[in-house]
Amino acid sequence: MKTSKEIRQSFLDFMASKGHQIVPSAPMVIKDDPTLMFTNAGMNPWKGIILGNDPIKYPRVADSQKCLRVSGKHNDLEEVGHDTYHHTMFEMLGNWSFGDYFKKEAIDFAWEYIVDVLHIDPANLYATVFEGSPEEGLSRDDEAASIWAKHLPADHILNGNKHDNFWEMGDTGPCGPCSEIHVDSRPAEERAKVPGRELVNKDHPQVIEIWNIVFMQYNRKADGSLEPLAKKVIDTGMGFERLVRTIQGKTSNYDTDVFQPMLKKIGEICNCEYGKDEKIDVAMRVIADHIRTIAFAITDGQLPSNEKAGYVIRRILRRAVRYGYTFLNMRSAFLFQLVPQLIEDLGEAYPELVKQQAQIIPVIKSEEEAFLRTLDKGIGLLDKLMDDARKANKTEISGVDVFTLKDTYGFPLDLTELILRENGFTTNEEEYNKALEHQKEMGRSANKQDLGDWTVLAEGETEFVGYDELTCQTQILRYRKVSQKGKDFFQVVLSKTPFYAEMGGEVGDTGLLGNVRVIDTKRENNLPVHILTELPENIEGKLTASVNAERRQAIACNHSATHIIHYALREVLGKHVEQKGSFVTPESLRFDFSHFQKVTPEELRKVEQLANAIIRQNLPLEESRHTPIAEAKAMGAMALFGEKYGDDVRVIKYGPSVELCGGCHVPATGKIGSVRIVMETSVAAGVRRIEAVTAEKADEIYYMAQDTLNGLKSLFNNAPDLVNAIHRSIEENAALKKQIEQFTAEKIEQFRDQIVDRAEDFGDIKLVRLQGEQNPEMIRGVMPLLRGKFTDMKFAVVAATEFENKPTIAVFLSQPLVETGLNAGAMIKSAAKHIQGGGGGQPWFATAGGRDVNGLNSAMEELLAALK
Repeated sequence: MKTSKEIRQSFLDFMASKGHQIVPSAPMVIKDDPTLMFTNAGMNPWKGIILGNDPIKYPRVADSQKCLRVSGKHNDLEEVGHDTYHHTMFEMLGNWSFGDYFKKEAIDFAWEYIVDVLHIDPANLYATVFEGSPEEGLSRDDEAASIWAKHLPADHILNGNKHDNFWEMGDTGPCGPCSEIHVDSRPAEERAKVPGRELVNKDHPQVIEIWNIVFMQYNRKADGSLEPLAKKVIDTGMGFERLVRTIQGKTSNYDTDVFQPMLKKIGEICNCEYGKDEKIDVAMRVIADHIRTIAFAITDGQLPSNEKAGYVIRRILRRAVRYGYTFLNMRSAFLFQLVPQLIEDLGEAYPELVKQQAQIIPVIKSEEEAFLRTLDKGIGLLDKLMDDARKANKTEISGVDVFTLKDTYGFPLDLTELILRENGFTTNEEEYNKALEHQKEMGRSANKQDLGDWTVLAEGETEFVGYDELTCQTQILRYRKVSQKGKDFFQVVLSKTPFYAEMGGEVGDTGLLGNVRVIDTKRENNLPVHILTELPENIEGKLTASVNAERRQAIACNHSATHIIHYALREVLGKHVEQKGSFVTPESLRFDFSHFQKVTPEELRKVEQLANAIIRQNLPLEESRHTPIAEAKAMGAMALFGEKYGDDVRVIKYGPSVELCGGCHVPATGKIGSVRIVMETSVAAGVRRIEAVTAEKADEIYYMAQDTLNGLKSLFNNAPDLVNAIHRSIEENAALKKQIEQFTAEKIEQFRDQIVDRAEDFGDIKLVRLQGEQNPEMIRGVMPLLRGKFTDMKFAVVAATEFENKPTIAVFLSQPLVETGLNAGAMIKSAAKHIQGGGGGQPWFATAGGRDVNGLNSAMEELLAALK
């Protein structure tokens, strides 16, 4: 029986024998495509070629692509683990043809590999073809059906509807019919009773699709119409985990050697065994699936966070922790202990896992520990909700409260429901669903974007000239209208552009196209797109494109400074430092890097000093725009994990700093002026962040510090030793403060004695009335002294005083008076209305301030009346 590793390699070897270029998997996390956060299909890395934006380097390509799906048909995150064949992270074996072969070769290759190489019984195979769509004017895919007829009997070639057998990239773009290969893995006796053809695409767990062959031959326009694609594309995808299951004769993906070693490791760590209890099995499957997603995402540079892709990864990690917590009784972090097993399973196919192991483990451990603290907090909040409900004689908890627990505190819904059931409570599902739908609607409204069709004025590809010039003559190739949040914009593609499109953490350029402002430049499907609020008048003529030079210069300074800081960090902290992300704007730079402890002030000073020394050397930019990747790495060029690099790369070198980079840079380091680090913080376990400024912004930091220093000097009469002068001032202030405290304490004791001497009989109570001008702080300070003095007699103080034209009322009651039922807090709360104020306190002492001194007499009368 072939192992999973042998099956993966056999596919790549077979496709190589058919003239395909074998390429490594692209990152699972997508950094520079605003339409996608993750690679969710094998074709994602090839979108630029499919859309005609990128040149075709290899007409035939094959790979094993790591993918992630957490939404869509059969891919709801909350369902993963409950069946035997759906996953979050999965591998997609695929082969592509870009304008080379088409249906015949694609189908014949698939058949040869499945039957002749893998030896799957043809009697158990079924193929589906597109049945056609009269409303679209599309007929049945008879061409594909006739090719399949060479391999399969007629009753194994099935028609499929548009939902299953017409693939579309999105609402617009390349699309076409597809042909799926399904395998019937049921026992012979079951196959004899019910033919497999009746179970294809019926969600039967043993009759499953293993390969989808897409024939991209149309382009979907915004109005829904179809037009022929200029170059036809073959895009195939075969689910690796399902294929292994079929070859190894298993009924579950989790029973194959893809997952079994991990399930055994989970059993060892969590003291459980797979296959004994269904609830435990589900939890173990969830964990075995999710640890793959989490580790690969971190490897590709995506840390768990509360935003976008980071939020998805955090949610998946927390789901795994939750299943361990609820069903495996894991009360401490454990997922991080599974990483070595994952590397043993997949490290050979994906060596980036091995290289990033030291980063993956602490990030997962830190996230686990943080979420376990969240679980403890959530349980406390839920306990309070249940206590409040019991007091109100209710058995239903508000759905809004349950949603708040999940949305605000990250407390899982299913764990909430489990705890509620165990304690005899339910939740209002209708309220919960309304709150959830409201949140979704808010998100949809914020992100909704209406895209018009491209209006093509001329054919061609964009030539980027922005490394060498900031102004050029150009013309519009195509444009379209975009509506979002009630505003209209225009996306414009130019024949030649000096505008850098946002990528690699560097923001896009702004400037002018003719006399119209370019407010941003984005990259969509590797296509530079210029964002305008209006179109130029002469849209078909020659136009001048000019970048905002001052803004570009500031960006270039900051970007070059990230390279220099990266070098300096490795020199000061050690060679373990690697870039984990960056963000470069005209105002500042942000640089994330691997390091396992806080960078000390002394280390930061050394980093800054070394960076500025390199800047002052005015080292020239040594740029190589088309360097083979192997040669670049041999030069010592630093590559960012999670980035997709081609065979030819751009190398940026400033003296000892050598990096792969496609961004904008200064011609020599001296142009940066200087760099100032303004902040160092933690991003995640093992990842630190530096924020810094350069050039004029660095000067501003210097001037601000100089102004502060000059201001301090003037406060201390321009003392030559300012630090010692400040120390002396602090010490003198502390001594004076102590003297004042002693003096105040003496005054309060004197005030207490005066009060006691002024006591009068008020029935059976000894009463002191305070009126007129009096500092309220003295009243508040004396009360604790009175409480200690009058513990066994009825003694009261009633004050209605003013200080600096502000009224204050106060009541003190000795313990014997409190025991009679009197309450100073209630008395003050009622009387405060006379002075237009409010206040309160304890039963023995309370105060209130107000705005109307004319009400003091009335307040005094009410307080005395209450005392009677």
